[in-house]
Amino acid sequence: MTLVQYEYIVAVDDYRHFATAAQKCFVTQPTLSMQIQKLEEQLDVQIFDRAKHPVEPTEIGKKIIEQARIVLSEAKKITELISDEKGTIEGDLRIGIIPTLSPYLLPLFVNTFVESHPSIHLEVQELITDQIIEKMDKGQLDAGLFVTPSDNESLEEIPLFYEEFVAYVAPGDRLFKKLELAPQDINLDDVWVLNEGHCFRNQVLNICKPRKSAGEKFRFECGSLEALKKLVDHHSGITLLPELATIDMSEAELEKVRTFSDPVPVREVSLVVKKSFAKRGIVKALYETIKSSIPDDISSAKSGKVIKWR
Repeated sequence: MTLVQYEYIVAVDDYRHFATAAQKCFVTQPTLSMQIQKLEEQLDVQIFDRAKHPVEPTEIGKKIIEQARIVLSEAKKITELISDEKGTIEGDLRIGIIPTLSPYLLPLFVNTFVESHPSIHLEVQELITDQIIEKMDKGQLDAGLFVTPSDNESLEEIPLFYEEFVAYVAPGDRLFKKLELAPQDINLDDVWVLNEGHCFRNQVLNICKPRKSAGEKFRFECGSLEALKKLVDHHSGITLLPELATIDMSEAELEKVRTFSDPVPVREVSLVVKKSFAKRGIVKALYETIKSSIPDDISSAKSGKVIKWR
């Protein structure tokens, strides 16, 4: 058994296709297939059911692949520990970030981080929270930028900032004349929300409790806060936005923004890594870069009422 063979079976599990896995591992498909077959012969088990399309691991194969991920992760830590000990900040850094954060946070720090740390190859994927956590568990991502707490005991959550929820209100809405809102002012039937799977949706539902509906004529849910904002601009109703989304708004857009009365609902945004993650130097560098990029009026201390997303 070799680490290379472990890398191959993990790749096939990730992509569920031998040719794609071989391409990602920079080898030919016959080479990859031969090494996996050797491993199966050595273990005297079948790791993959090749009759299924896409290919799937067998029940024992799932257990072997899970252990292979652990072995590869632990082996990788050796070079990471040496790099950390020498104080060198280099290598690959794969980050997952949620869609309600990426368009507002990434532009604030990415260029600075890349220019300050040219020896780091940064890869960013926009995913919902559960997908980020799953990929971190599989070793496919090194860190996540999402809303916490997640209540996942295997993760280390390092809070970056606390941003307020604000309401974005159509001029024709009954609440437009109010400069400050309370959650009970808002009828959930009037609120444009993200589709299921987004933690921001769950937080909005936790803020705006449902009231008796008079019967809605049109309902639209999507994965983009900007799309919901456009519906308010050109249709009617309300949507809730994170505070960072207001930074680049025009004066006309800011006129539609309404804050909440105390206790102000906020979301906790954190840099999240596995507790076993060894690249502490890179984590510290990323944390410091993001912290320094956050506008001064975004709170770095816990204030307001943190809204849970689970």
